[in-house]
Amino acid sequence: MNSHQRQSVTSLPMGEAFLWGLLGGTALLIGALLSFGSFISSRVLGLTMAFGAGVLISAVAFDLVEEAFNTASENSNVVGWGLLTGAAVFFLGDAAIDRLGGANRKRSSGAQQGDSPFGIVLGAVLDGIPESIVLGATLLTGEGISTAFIAAVFISNLPEGLAGSTGLARAGWARMHIVELWLLVMFVSAMSSALGYWGLDGASPDITAFTLAFAGGAVLTMLADTMMPEAFEHGGRVVGLLTTVGFGVAFFLHNLG
Repeated sequence: MNSHQRQSVTSLPMGEAFLWGLLGGTALLIGALLSFGSFISSRVLGLTMAFGAGVLISAVAFDLVEEAFNTASENSNVVGWGLLTGAAVFFLGDAAIDRLGGANRKRSSGAQQGDSPFGIVLGAVLDGIPESIVLGATLLTGEGISTAFIAAVFISNLPEGLAGSTGLARAGWARMHIVELWLLVMFVSAMSSALGYWGLDGASPDITAFTLAFAGGAVLTMLADTMMPEAFEHGGRVVGLLTTVGFGVAFFLHNLG
């Protein structure tokens, strides 16, 4: 990156990163409001989550891992280490949150009834942080926000908000408390995006590549651990087709962007 490009990048306000993170998190609140306004069957939720999972898998592959590989210095192993570290950190964090009572935070069946509200809040926050950091980091390329990635985050968050809110309502949570939960996650997502921009501004290519790969590993682990099992449980075998469709849509958006 030449000096002119670096100057244009650093002039970008951190507030822009905050707003993009807020936009991605807004889908969670929209999902909650949709779940309040109409009855959505478990099958529809499962199919929607499958589509969202496919979109996010594509974003991980092309907007995170591929970008990390292209950013890293020659003969660097940071992409591999970033993937493994991100997966391990999410795995350990998710296991800790499960013990705190947040294991069923994304389920639409109402299984959250026996869970701890504190654990559910922590789990929802954990799920949104990796992708939000990347939203801020992508602004540092000097090419603006990745259309494909912000679309992927938004599309994947929508069914998460639908399923989680449906389950929380069935578990006895008041609607206002559900809205407060997603508002908190939205704020944390926005802050994570701003911090991702601030923390990586001026960082070496290898540090940026590691961060992108780290987020990719964390998001993939989250998908396999929480989102995809829920999708298959309620959507059945057709979720494989919907996941592939979601992957294809995100790939098309990636090439447009």
